[in-house]
Amino acid sequence: MKTRLPTIAIGLAASLACGASVLAQPAQAPAPAPSQAPAPAPAPSPAAPPAGTPSPAQSTPLPTTTAPGPGPGPNQAPTPPAPEKALPPATPVPPAAGRVPLVANPGDPSDVDEVTLPAKPAAILSGSAKWDQAVPSLKDAVAKVEAALAQAGIKATGKPLSVFTRTDDDGFQYEVMVPVEAAPNPRPAGLPDDLRFGATPSGKALRFTHKGPYEGIDQTYETVTAYLDAKGIIVQDAFVEEYLTPLASPSDEALEVNIYALPK
Repeated sequence: MKTRLPTIAIGLAASLACGASVLAQPAQAPAPAPSQAPAPAPAPSPAAPPAGTPSPAQSTPLPTTTAPGPGPGPNQAPTPPAPEKALPPATPVPPAAGRVPLVANPGDPSDVDEVTLPAKPAAILSGSAKWDQAVPSLKDAVAKVEAALAQAGIKATGKPLSVFTRTDDDGFQYEVMVPVEAAPNPRPAGLPDDLRFGATPSGKALRFTHKGPYEGIDQTYETVTAYLDAKGIIVQDAFVEEYLTPLASPSDEALEVNIYALPK
């Protein structure tokens, strides 16, 4: 099989008034009785900041959940509110995010799982491609189905699939499927003529898991073939690939694919 593919401190200084100097008295006059030293003059009130000077809260805004502080003093003008911080742009969500695979429990790349595939309604688009164009062709087909479903308001519920209906040394024929909540009846106007509705493959299946670039998926298929030969298992001609992560590029290290082989 070909290769497939994150304090401000303010100091206040106040001078204390110096005591008055003692006046000279005549030598015969008795010295005056000592009296209590005069109290120091009160410290001056802090001067109001000039208009337009930003307050600490403006210079370093607090989170919106912080309790508000006391209001402005009697000699201070109200502080204008600090401008709201712009929220970061939302991270785009891949179209297939949050959708469930055909089998809920995840597969193990080092093992083979015997599973039962449910028949789910799906939008289907057929096509063909050369082996060296596998990822671009399958990626474009999935995108076409996704766009048509979104435009028609049809809810997609599962991960995209590719069913390889025929393969040879030059290329392959496929059916791209996207599971949906329900097949529409009647058919919405405006859908591509080559888009039809049917069901995903169902029944007993062997699940193999591929993690890594699509250009290295051939090694996983060699494991599949060796396993089937060793067990003497005859399978249907159509292999099923389920893309748990988006098809980005042939060298995408984060790619995860379930491969299903359906015994006859």
